[in-house]
Amino acid sequence: MTKSVPTPADVAAAARRLGRPVTEAQAASLAQYLGQLVKWNARMNLVGPADWTAIFDTLVVDSLYLADFLNGLQLGDTPLCLDLGAGAGLPGIPLRTIWPRGEYWLVESRDKRATFLRSAVGRLGLAATHVFHGRAEEVLDSLALRGNHATADLIVSRAFMPWRELLPFVRPMLRPWGTVVILANTPPPPEAELPAGWSPAEAASYPAGGKTRYFWPLQRVEPQP
Repeated sequence: MTKSVPTPADVAAAARRLGRPVTEAQAASLAQYLGQLVKWNARMNLVGPADWTAIFDTLVVDSLYLADFLNGLQLGDTPLCLDLGAGAGLPGIPLRTIWPRGEYWLVESRDKRATFLRSAVGRLGLAATHVFHGRAEEVLDSLALRGNHATADLIVSRAFMPWRELLPFVRPMLRPWGTVVILANTPPPPEAELPAGWSPAEAASYPAGGKTRYFWPLQRVEPQP
């Protein structure tokens, strides 16, 4: 019978089984997050899977591979990152346990999910990781009031909206040559199908839940004068 609350050793074994090992400290943080998520999920239906192993194998797996993928992008040492429609903190919270670069904002408009995110981030003590409770189009104005960058270096989107709608939506939020990474269940579209002002970088695929998933990195291109 699957334990409802995993130990760090459980998580470390699950990560090895997926072919993406984690450190003891990372396993401890992931175990704490998964335990909290399972408990809250029983009351408010944050994610579909009910037990931690299914959550790990089908959802946390994205974060493990995303960390490696982001390390291969040219984002600078302290990028400003926005995670749109952060929901239950996937991929953002597990990602931040193993990829702590820059400043990371989990953007979520729904009250209960934002409450969970604040609780999880607070319990884990994730460095430079924050929750913005509000509409995505309002986040940069709010950050500007705090003295932050005017635009983001990186935007992460997992099922926030269809990509044809997402690209014009996030374009004003990205700095020139900033990157949006779309987590998808299908390969990226041909470059000819992208709207003007976007340049694709090399996509990546990875196994998740017995299927293949993809990261689409797209850069905002400035028009020629």
